[in-house]
Amino acid sequence: MGFIKKLYEADRAAMKLAPSRRTAERARLCMPVLEAFKVWLDAEALVVLPKAPIADAIGYARNQWSALRRFVEDARLRLDNNVAERQLRRVAVGRKNWLFAGSEDGAERGCVLYSLLATCKLHGVNPFNYLRDVLVRIDSHAAHDVLALSPKTWKEKLQNLNAP
Repeated sequence: MGFIKKLYEADRAAMKLAPSRRTAERARLCMPVLEAFKVWLDAEALVVLPKAPIADAIGYARNQWSALRRFVEDARLRLDNNVAERQLRRVAVGRKNWLFAGSEDGAERGCVLYSLLATCKLHGVNPFNYLRDVLVRIDSHAAHDVLALSPKTWKEKLQNLNAP
């Protein structure tokens, strides 16, 4: 846990910088911690009991080593995937309720709406305003340009309309 704490502290310091400088700063601050962590993992893997829970954790970290190091090489990546995990938590919480969608088609429609609402939230779009506008315009909208109705593009076009 000490290694992980040091990685988060180093990453927090690097995140304050512009992306152009973040990669170099992450490498400077995080690579020594990662290298020490790898040495510790390799040493501990030799002495822990194979069926112990810590052996599973060490094995997982060693097997995922290249993925763990990836955030140091690309300033756009985060140290963890907590944002994605929080988004997926809604799926896990709602799973029991979705058993009663009424039909397979109803479940599919629910998934589409749920995805749209989550995408609206991700891009800071008011879902009510978005759906009201898109549902009014979708009948006359060209099918080949369906991506223009995505929440992200919809927001960008709205901002362009409001620009001076």
